Amino acid sequence: MSYIPSLTLPAAVFNSPAISILLPVGLGLGQGLLSQPGKSTPKSTSDAPNPERHTFRKDVQAKYRAIKQPPLRPPPWIFAPVWTTLYALMGYAAHSAWRNGMASMNPRVIEDTRRGATLYTIQLALNQLFMPLFFGLGRPVEALVDIVALTGSVGYLAYVWNKVDQTATYCLVPYLAWLGFATYLTAGTGYLNGWSFEKSDAEVAAAEAKKET
Repeated sequence: MSYIPSLTLPAAVFNSPAISILLPVGLGLGQGLLSQPGKSTPKSTSDAPNPERHTFRKDVQAKYRAIKQPPLRPPPWIFAPVWTTLYALMGYAAHSAWRNGMASMNPRVIEDTRRGATLYTIQLALNQLFMPLFFGLGRPVEALVDIVALTGSVGYLAYVWNKVDQTATYCLVPYLAWLGFATYLTAGTGYLNGWSFEKSDAEVAAAEAKKET
């Protein structure tokens, strides 16, 4: 894959360690908030929309537990600290690779650095699609396609960055390991639920309705 400026974050992002780290961390937090399932419409014209929509809510954990999942599924609370750490590592990796690669006197290294920047941007976009697809829209098939493409992109990115800056590659190792585990969970969860979360959504909605009565 070649360097594509229109599909690459601005150089200012990679030049700044703070921006490089805070950008993926902030995007991860934002898509997590926006993907939380909640009531988007009132039950009737006399009911007000739920003021807690798009916030961290207990019903997110209820939905997570209602879905049939394969063995070794982690508790819901573990995702936030794990992903925050992985986003910080990938952000630092991007800065480290760009700083060292663009300072090289070797044109091939500079080209690989730019290719890596394009790949990094693409994988970040694929990463941001997963939560809305899996939890927000309840589309496990599309989520599985997304995470497989994401894992492949990160694997290729690690290969490219290894020719530029090994520190950046090492920072991606935990990310790749987690993506492999997440792919297993996504495929297993989709299979066990018949590739549809409608039943689990109905169970959560029934439980919420029971609490309100």
